[in-house]
Amino acid sequence: MILNNYIYLLFRIIINNLLMQKIILFVAIVATSISFSQQQDEQLNIAQSQLLNLADLQSGLTIGGYGEINYNDFDSGPSELDVKRLILLFAYKFDDRVSFITEIEYEHVKEVYIEQAWLNYALADNTNIRAGLLLVPMGIINEYHESTTFNGVERPTLDNKIVPTTWREIGMGIAGRIPELSMKYQAYVMNGPLSYNGSYMLKGSNGLRDGRQKGAESQGSDANFAARLDYFGLLGLRLGASYYTGKTQTSDKSIMGSQIGVNMLGFDARYLKNNFSARAQFINAFLSNTEKYNLAGDKDLGSKMGGYYLEAAYNMLPMGAIQRLDLFVRYENLNQHKEVEGQLKKNLALHRKEWTFGVSYHLSRGSVFKIDYQSKSTALETSKAKGQFNMGIGIFF
Repeated sequence: MILNNYIYLLFRIIINNLLMQKIILFVAIVATSISFSQQQDEQLNIAQSQLLNLADLQSGLTIGGYGEINYNDFDSGPSELDVKRLILLFAYKFDDRVSFITEIEYEHVKEVYIEQAWLNYALADNTNIRAGLLLVPMGIINEYHESTTFNGVERPTLDNKIVPTTWREIGMGIAGRIPELSMKYQAYVMNGPLSYNGSYMLKGSNGLRDGRQKGAESQGSDANFAARLDYFGLLGLRLGASYYTGKTQTSDKSIMGSQIGVNMLGFDARYLKNNFSARAQFINAFLSNTEKYNLAGDKDLGSKMGGYYLEAAYNMLPMGAIQRLDLFVRYENLNQHKEVEGQLKKNLALHRKEWTFGVSYHLSRGSVFKIDYQSKSTALETSKAKGQFNMGIGIFF
């Protein structure tokens, strides 16, 4: 506890002195339209472009992977040490038009999942048809979730409780780039989260998370739609807009209240300028028919949930150095009971506010050591901030 408090105070002093003025600069830059450099755009997506840039893949088999090992020390109770995930990535390029991408994930040493598995057919240089188990293109982290691509030992809580990362479903659609407009696009028809399978699966504290089907004998009762646009026409800045709409899946449509409607909208920004970088993300999810669902299943699902986070980081090492030492701060504000229907009362404990202060020491292009301190509170009047100290390593190759 004493060590945690000292670390927390140290990070606060460092970040206040080095980064607060940069946040003001970031806001000013976002509002200013300036030219674009392709090199900076690639730096914003350096990890996945290594393997998933299909145009650069050589014919035949490409193998990669990523993983993370974390240590979490909570205010109370025992600490936790975990080989959180280890993923093997395989890409096979059959010819200039046809490729296959898959990720095999081991979680906590004992659980095995398929995280992605999709076939890509290039209709033209900047137009692709994709089909299979696809990541829902919502927000930043759901697609770029390798530990080397984000600050903090743990992924942002917004991407855990609202999006919910890692969210993937079976579907097909189109993806590509419009160079003359400095835009990338994705649009998929896909399966949705499961809300009823003999029991009601969704609840307020986890939102849609418990309904993720992950391609495992998925049930399909309705087709959903997901789309994303990325704009990279401003210097060092990538802007994104994500949209998801449809219904949850049910094993029996005749059961009253077994489905809910889902409309999710997200906006995000990533900025990189010399030693300074920043991120911002905003997500809102609108859920319909929650009153019937809650009454039928004795649940507490909100009719609107969402939130945002702001993050700034500064690399303390010279620009030309191979290694990076990023000091960062992130503030999150998310609420799974923004609105509720019927007689359900808002649970203020589901309105979370979190500060994360830390260091990401990138030892090489594909390896990182992380350390941070988190202060977590809720909107409850009796809520006291809880601290959490984290350390971890991450790799991507």
